[in-house]
Amino acid sequence: MTVAVVDTGVSAQAPTLAGRVTALGAASQDCVGHGSFVAGLIAAAGTGTVTGVAPAAKILAVRGTDARGRADTGLVADGITNAVDQGADVIYVGQALSSGEKELAAAVERATKGDALVVAPAAPDLAPEGPDRQPDTRARAYWPAHADDVVSVVDHGPDGGRPENAPGALDADLSAPGDAVIGIGPRDGGHFIGSGSSLAAAHVAGAAALIRSYHPNLSAAEVARRLQEASYPDDVPRLDTYAVLTAVLPTHRPVAEPRPEPVRLAASAADRPRHRALLIGGGALAVVLLVGGAIAVVPRGKARNWRPAE
Repeated sequence: MTVAVVDTGVSAQAPTLAGRVTALGAASQDCVGHGSFVAGLIAAAGTGTVTGVAPAAKILAVRGTDARGRADTGLVADGITNAVDQGADVIYVGQALSSGEKELAAAVERATKGDALVVAPAAPDLAPEGPDRQPDTRARAYWPAHADDVVSVVDHGPDGGRPENAPGALDADLSAPGDAVIGIGPRDGGHFIGSGSSLAAAHVAGAAALIRSYHPNLSAAEVARRLQEASYPDDVPRLDTYAVLTAVLPTHRPVAEPRPEPVRLAASAADRPRHRALLIGGGALAVVLLVGGAIAVVPRGKARNWRPAE
C-alpha cells in the first residue's frame, strides 16, 4: 500500500524508511522533521527504536507546507490532488487549518472519487493563542478534517485522556495515541518525542493502510467505516488496530423501522345518530317536566298569597 504524507516533506535519509520513500518535487527534504516523524509512525521498519503501524507500506512524500513548515491552504489542497494523481491508497494530511473550506473540500472530493482515504487531525497540535494570550482550547472546525469523507482524528495519552490545554476538537471520528509519542528523525538513528493530534492521525493512517492490504476489496468508504465501527467504543471511538483488521462487521447497518401510529376507531354511523337522539330526547324530557311543574305550582302559590322571601 502507498500512503501519501502531505506535510513538511519526508527525508529519504531516514534509515527505517530506506528504499520506500518516493518524493514529489522538494518533498525529499525535511528541514522541520515533522513529516519524517509521522512517516515513521506510519511505516518505519522494525530495525530501530520505532516500528510503524504498517512497516511494509510505501511512503509518497508531498509538500503541504513551505520549507519552514508554514501550512498553506493552496499547498495542502494541491498536495491532496497530487497524491490522488499518483495513485495513493491513503492520504495523510498533517495540517489542521482554520480556513480554506471550499478549496480543501474540493480536493477531498477529488480523493473520494479516486477511492483514496484521507486522514487528518481534527485539531492542531498546539492551541491557538486567545485575546488574553492564553491557549484558546474551544472546539471549532478545522480543515480538511471537517470535510465530508475525511477520517478526522484527535489524540489521547496513556491514561486515555487528552493533555491539559489541548486544542478542542469538533466532531472527531476517532481517537488514537498522540501524547508523548516516540518517532524517528529525518536522519541518523536517533528518536524524538512529540505530542498532538497530527501524530494520532498518523497511527490511523497506518491502520488504514493495513486494512487496505488485508482487505483489498474494500473501498475507501468501507475502510473508514471499519476504522470507526471496529474500534473501542467511547465518546470518540479509540483506535484498535487488531480489531479493525479482524472484526466481522454486519454487512449492512440496521435501520430502525418507524413505529406505527395507534389506530383510533371512530364511532359507526349507526351509533352516532342514536347517541345524539338520546341526548336530545333526554333534554326535551327535562324541559317538559320543568314546565309541567311550573304550571302546577305557580297557581297554587298565588292562591295562598306566596311572596318571595326577604
